[in-house]
Order: sequence, then C-alpha cells, then structure tokens
Amino acid sequence: MRSKESLLKFAIFLAVVTVFYNILEGLAAVYFGLEDETLALFGFGLDSFVEVISGIGIWHMVLRITKKGDEHKDHFEKRALKITGSAFYLLTVGLIISSIYNLITGAHPETTFWGIVIAGLSIFVMWWLIREKTKVGKALKSDAIIADANCTRACMQLSVVLMVSSLGYELFEIGSIDAIGSLFIAGISFREGRESFEKAENQSQCCGDH
Repeated sequence: MRSKESLLKFAIFLAVVTVFYNILEGLAAVYFGLEDETLALFGFGLDSFVEVISGIGIWHMVLRITKKGDEHKDHFEKRALKITGSAFYLLTVGLIISSIYNLITGAHPETTFWGIVIAGLSIFVMWWLIREKTKVGKALKSDAIIADANCTRACMQLSVVLMVSSLGYELFEIGSIDAIGSLFIAGISFREGRESFEKAENQSQCCGDH
C-alpha cells in the first residue's frame, strides 16, 4: 500500500510525462503531417501542443494539491483553461477551413504511414496514463486527478480518429478520408475548447466530469 506522499509524487510524475509526451508527439506529428501532406496528422500535432498548455495547468494543480490539499482551481489554472479553450477554437476553425479546401480541390496525402505509427504509440501511452491516473486518483480520493484521467480519454479519442483515418487511406487510397478525419479532429477540438471555458467558469475539474 503506497503512502499518500508516494502517491502524490507519482501523480506529479504522470503530469510531467503527459506534458513532455505531448510536446514530442506534437513535434513528430506536425513534421510528418507537413512532410506527407496529411492534414489529419498535422491537426493532431497541433492539438497535442494545445494539450501541453492544459497539461501544464494540471501539473500546477497536482503541485498545489500536494502542498495545500485544496482541489479548487486557482487563478493560474483558470487562465490556462481560457488560453487552452481559445487555442482549441482557433484550431477548430483552421481544420474546418483546410478540410473543406482539401475536399474541394481533391488534395490527398502522399502517405499516412506515420499517422498509423504515431496514433498507435499514442493509444498505448494514453491507455497507460488513463489507467495510472485513475488508480492514483481513487487511492487519494481526488476528484481532480480522476477528472484529469477523463481529460486523457479525450486525447485517446483523437488518437483513435487518427488511426482510423490513416489506416483508411493506406488501405483504400481515398484522399477524402484524410480530410474527413481532420473534420472529426476539429469536432473533438471544439468540444474540448467549450469544456475548457466551462471549467474556467465553474468548479468542475476536467473533461467529462460534469
């Protein structure tokens, strides 16, 4: 049985892993998205960078809980949520416009191989993070940490969308599959943006906890 101090340290470790993994994932996805002209992978990468902002807020939250035991959001976390929400909305608009343009012009990726690789790795990492955050949250009886696990589920949903669209293009070579996949990513980004602003205005902690 882990001590409370040990559990809180592990919660901080999970928050740090989330932030740095999203940075690396974002760099790889944006690079290969541009290189292979796959809009879904590029949008996925930009979403990962937005998740970094959210992750920093969660990191700060866990540190605050460790020091004070208070799960109510402070000014820094509310500011981070509003910045995250605005970034998600901008990403949504950009992806919708780009997707419609690609559908009209018939643009298609050179390959979506790296989309499959990155999505596969992301699904595994997100599954592990969800499992560990949920276990820690339940052990600490922390609604905030459990809610953070729910936020990570949204990242996993994005990874599944990327996997489906990337596999679909590689199997059938229908260019519109990539654009349709990016539209789904835009839809999830819009939902995350809306939830970020809702969280900033009230005491709900994270995605899917209301």
